Parts: sequence; C-alpha cells; structure tokens
Amino acid sequence: MRSADRIEIKDLLLRGIVGVNDNERRKPQDILVNLVMDTDTRPVAAADSLDGGLNYRTVSKQIIALVEESRFHTVEKLAEEIARLVVQGHPVAAVQVSVEKPGALRFARSVGVTIARGPEDFP
Repeated sequence: MRSADRIEIKDLLLRGIVGVNDNERRKPQDILVNLVMDTDTRPVAAADSLDGGLNYRTVSKQIIALVEESRFHTVEKLAEEIARLVVQGHPVAAVQVSVEKPGALRFARSVGVTIARGPEDFP
C-alpha cells in the first residue's frame, strides 16, 4: 500500500492574540505553527505546474491572516480553525496541525497542541 504524499510547512512564526489571561488578551504574542498536509503531489509533479494542486503559499497566507486576526482563548481552538481552513479550502486528504506558544510556561521553551483532522471532521 502506497503512503500519502505530504507537504509540510515548518516553524511558521506568527503573532496573534490567544489566551485566557488579561495580559494575553492585550497584545499579540508569538505563535508557532507547523503543518503536515496529506495530498497527492503526482499531478503537480507530472505537469510541473501548481494548477489543480496544493499551493502551500496560498495556505500559508491564509493561516497568517487567520492568526493575525485571531482572538481565540485556547491554542486548541486556533489549531482546529487552521485545520478547518486547510481541509475545507484545499485538496488535502488530512492535515496535522501543531500550534505552540513559545515562552507561555515558565521553564519551558513552549507549550502547544497537535491535532489531526480530515474532511470528515468538518461536515
């Protein structure tokens, strides 16, 4: 059985508002996003063209806009909305989304969540 092709976006460092504490709600903070998108890359490779394939630049721009405008209370909700955006708007069979808040916990480099979603998760 052939495994799915994957396109990854690694360490997309953005700024947005996410958190439950008053100080987290006042000003944007660093948010680190990583994605693994399962998609068939053969048509793009065969045509040497992005037509009909997954354009990761478009995905990245949409995620940037979502995070910069975000006012979510949890990283779980932000991860879910990123997954929804990718699955509903692009030719992917599944997506894994990791969202981290660097420096959110004392003595920890970051804290975050990783989720996996597919089209069936967003009817």
